[in-house]
Amino acid sequence: MEVNGSDRGVSERDSDSDKAVSMNQLNDKRILMYSHDTFGLGHLRRCRTIAHSLVENFSGLSILIISGAAIAGAFDFRARVDFVKIPSVIKLRSGEYTSLDKHIDLSETIRMRESIIRHTAESFKPDIFIVDKEPMGLQGEISDTISYLKSQNTTLILGLRDVMDSPDLLAAEWKRKALIPKIDNNYDHIWVYGPENFYNPMIGLDIPQSMTKRITFVGFLKREAQASQDGLSTHKQVGDYILITPGGGGDGVALVRGVIAAYEHDATLAHKTLVVLGPYMPGKQRSEFLARSEALENVEVIDFDSRMEELIAGAKAVVSMGGYNTFCEILSFDKPALIVPRTVPREEQLIRTKRAMELGMVEMLLPEDAEDPIKMSAALKALVDTPKPSERAGIVELNGLTNISQILGDVFNRGAVGEVDPKVNVLST
Repeated sequence: MEVNGSDRGVSERDSDSDKAVSMNQLNDKRILMYSHDTFGLGHLRRCRTIAHSLVENFSGLSILIISGAAIAGAFDFRARVDFVKIPSVIKLRSGEYTSLDKHIDLSETIRMRESIIRHTAESFKPDIFIVDKEPMGLQGEISDTISYLKSQNTTLILGLRDVMDSPDLLAAEWKRKALIPKIDNNYDHIWVYGPENFYNPMIGLDIPQSMTKRITFVGFLKREAQASQDGLSTHKQVGDYILITPGGGGDGVALVRGVIAAYEHDATLAHKTLVVLGPYMPGKQRSEFLARSEALENVEVIDFDSRMEELIAGAKAVVSMGGYNTFCEILSFDKPALIVPRTVPREEQLIRTKRAMELGMVEMLLPEDAEDPIKMSAALKALVDTPKPSERAGIVELNGLTNISQILGDVFNRGAVGEVDPKVNVLST
């Protein structure tokens, strides 16, 4: 099974294309990126990946990321990439939001965020504004900034995950927020960070033709790690190990508990395992897992590592939830994977994992099965001998970053607002 950014997409191995992109010289061009970050680290990590790729391909380009991630400062940023931290808001499992600082009312926090975002845009004066996932921002907080930037002829780009949510839930949410006309009236480009032959995140939505022609499937975003001799992870492992990662960890308690329970139940589980709890793992459960791991010879539990790419690259296999970034890393480093997807409050991870399993890329264990130590133990034992995704699904190409650079190269070089590179696949309905 071959997965490309598009039937006409550009392969990561197309060295001539990569070379052509990297030769672009820009004169003080600026990109502003918005990452609302209310739950986990997915939005910031995706923006950071794109930003790092762009400054590598375009000299003279500066990128500023607006982020609500509480630990944005824990990540390193390359030269000409920086971030502005806005007050953090967290999303509860119920789907409701609250301020990270519980002494400040949510509405007041949103007003502060809105003001910082607008003033940042006015000061930075971006040529391009890239918005991750939320078209108008958290509770509409970037609406005013979008109107201002449109008046300044800034190119506006909306970036969407390969999977947003189940069609019914997404349609209801977008209708409630009246997002389709707002997207259609404001955005010059709409990017989908996945190939069209993997999944269409807008299935079931009534998309007008005027908006359809601006939708581009750029492909999955390839990840890279430092070379082994100069890798900077503080938890670098020696020998084979299974990596367990629940992403940010805020909703990863069940996954970690299931893995630890399997090791406690089955003494024949002898493969070395590294569990990374994530920065948002609740404190009570964090203490519980650290304590329980002390009695398990083959299980090491750590809090967090900002260089997860290195840990995934070095692993024999990966057990994770079905988040976008970890999924891209599993494909990028060609690792056998067992995924236990989150099913609430969004079905995004479940849909992505089912589709990946259909294509032979990963194995899946539903959350209720992952709670059974017998089933989890059996799945962990089988995982070690599972073929890599490339051995099961054929060639898996990740050309999203290359395609993004090509599109933005056209925008910068020709001022081609709304035009799409013909080598990149456009959604047809």
